[in-house]
Amino acid sequence: MTNLAFPKKLRLLTCNDFFFVFKKPQCVYSSQIIIFGRINKLKYPRIGLTIAKKYVKLAHERNRIKRLIRENFRLNKYRLPSMDFIVVAKKGIASLENGILLKKLEKLWLRHYQLFHRH
Repeated sequence: MTNLAFPKKLRLLTCNDFFFVFKKPQCVYSSQIIIFGRINKLKYPRIGLTIAKKYVKLAHERNRIKRLIRENFRLNKYRLPSMDFIVVAKKGIASLENGILLKKLEKLWLRHYQLFHRH
């Protein structure tokens, strides 16, 4: 049975974790989301989020977006390569409905999967 938990080890927590990804990232993006990824030496994927107040003014909207991204990552982690991912929200993400945001994330995870398996 697949373990769908979301323990702390699956999160990017330190500045060094984020700097590692931003040094040489693979990027996939849509008009409202960018996902940077970099292969890690662990046997599992990890995720970090950046949702700027500049693009999502209200705290409850930022929390909604973060919750949806984390949940989507949690459900897809078994399909993702062993990479560190940083999801960056862009202008217009707050206006997306939950279902549309989840569909965009699914497409972006799939693109990362395809890029990883091309190499």
